[in-house]
Amino acid sequence: MTKNGNSLDQRTFGKLSRLYIMALSMIALSVVVSQIFVRHHIKAQQSDSTVINVAGRQRMLSQKLTKEILLLATTETSKAQVLLKDKLKETLSLWQSSHYALQHGDPELGLPTENSIEISNKFKDLNVVFNIIKKATERIIAEVESDKITTVSEFVDDVNLVRDYEGDFLLIMDQIVNQYNVEADDKVSWLGNLEAILAVLTLCVLLAELLFIFLPTAKSVRATLAELLKAEKHAKKMAFEADKLSLAKEKSIKELRALTQAMDETLLFARILSSGQIIHIGNKFSRRFKFSRFNETAMFWNVMSTIDSEKMALENLVTKYKKTGWQGEVKATTKEGESVWLEMAIIPFSSNDDKTELLIIASEITERKAGQLEIQRLTRKNFLEEISQQKIISSKIIENQEKEQNRIAKDVHDGIGQMLTGLKYNLESININDIEKTASKIEHLKELTSNIIKGVRTATFNLTPPELSDHGIVPAITKLTKELARLTGKDIVFLNKTDFSNRLDSLVEINIYRITQEAINNAIKYADSTHILVSLSHSKNILSIVIDDNGKGFDPQNVKNFKNADGGMGMTFMKERIKYIDGRLFLSSEEGKGTRVTLNIPLKGG
Repeated sequence: MTKNGNSLDQRTFGKLSRLYIMALSMIALSVVVSQIFVRHHIKAQQSDSTVINVAGRQRMLSQKLTKEILLLATTETSKAQVLLKDKLKETLSLWQSSHYALQHGDPELGLPTENSIEISNKFKDLNVVFNIIKKATERIIAEVESDKITTVSEFVDDVNLVRDYEGDFLLIMDQIVNQYNVEADDKVSWLGNLEAILAVLTLCVLLAELLFIFLPTAKSVRATLAELLKAEKHAKKMAFEADKLSLAKEKSIKELRALTQAMDETLLFARILSSGQIIHIGNKFSRRFKFSRFNETAMFWNVMSTIDSEKMALENLVTKYKKTGWQGEVKATTKEGESVWLEMAIIPFSSNDDKTELLIIASEITERKAGQLEIQRLTRKNFLEEISQQKIISSKIIENQEKEQNRIAKDVHDGIGQMLTGLKYNLESININDIEKTASKIEHLKELTSNIIKGVRTATFNLTPPELSDHGIVPAITKLTKELARLTGKDIVFLNKTDFSNRLDSLVEINIYRITQEAINNAIKYADSTHILVSLSHSKNILSIVIDDNGKGFDPQNVKNFKNADGGMGMTFMKERIKYIDGRLFLSSEEGKGTRVTLNIPLKGG
């Protein structure tokens, strides 16, 4: 480098150039040498394939020669002999030329001029057989070409001679072909070794270039570039800041143009003055409200509606929110009298000449608004129906509670109350001086007391069975089915399939008990059933209770569409209770095929 450190030293470049030239020259030399060797051996391989083909053809020609001689020996007409003689001459000529070409080479056939010692020695052995067959063939041809009439007996010895030596010729020829194959394979192996050596040499040259040229050069260039970058850093920073400001300005202009174009093509877009006068209005906005974009004196609310109340509402919005902005829904009316609902935003901004303008961005929501109004109407209708239905349910619940309270009061008054009154009178009439009557009355009082206790237990069982609070839902349902079976004479069976014995929340247990009690009572009162099966099973997350009866069944649709029917209200109470404990109730029934009520209650912490 020079003194100021801002350029590379020329001597370094000269040294690097020489090293690069040396390395590239070595690589080029290795490539050229390898190409020469490869091409030479590929050419040799091509001649080897030609040699093998010609040698293989010699076997075929010798067989053809023998075949034609045998045909000539068996032909009796002179004309046929002449034709076969001509073919035999052609075969002999080709066989002879190929034989000599294999030994001495032939540029036209692509055969080499030299053979290996092994092949030359085999050809020496082959020449003896070749000459015998060749001379015998020539004598046969000469006999046929003589003017006298030729018979087979005149050259039968030569025919036998050819036939006898043909096998020797084929045997030696096979050996020659095999030797050609062996030598060709050796050349291929030698070429593979040569390519491997050249590849290793090339890799060594590349490795040397990496270690002694590229790495030192990279270090030198890296150091120089670091100096250059350090020197130019400040200038680049200044230029970058300037370019950044320029790009930001250009980007802002492009974005503003793109935004203006996009807003101009949106459904509803306009620019107005704070007074309401239109400055610009979008294409779709103008088409929707049939407004001429060249009318620069029109007021925004006059374009938006033909109804005075709507115009006034829009004018109040623009006047009230021209400084703060606003977003909401407004109603407009086109010139054709069509009502249009818009979701509109009023956005204040200041233009270049410091005039306050308002951006109006809106989208049409007429269909959505119509759907919302319809939903509100239906929701209100359903709400009123639900309130009316709930009033009916509440009145029935109160009525049933009142009936239950009257029944309990009557049971207490007529049963337990009268027995207590009788107990009181019997106690007062005891005369302790009359021991016999006193003992008789005491026995009567014991029986009366037992009846009072049974009455109390029956009343408390109908209210809340003690088994439910003391032991849980399974013992309570077990007691319920046994008591109802005893009282009604029906076959009521409870089956705990999964041996469930866990305790649940008290409110959950009482509601499960009341629903089960209601389902069994319905089967007894309305279904005329003789057999009722209550089965309980549970999994990790669900407790399931199924009440099956063999009663007359009914159409569940009639229960779903109940008004004031007792059966329908019973089902309603069951649904209200199951909903209270986050469970689900399923009713399956068919006329003449019984009824199934299924309760599924989630198990918390399962």
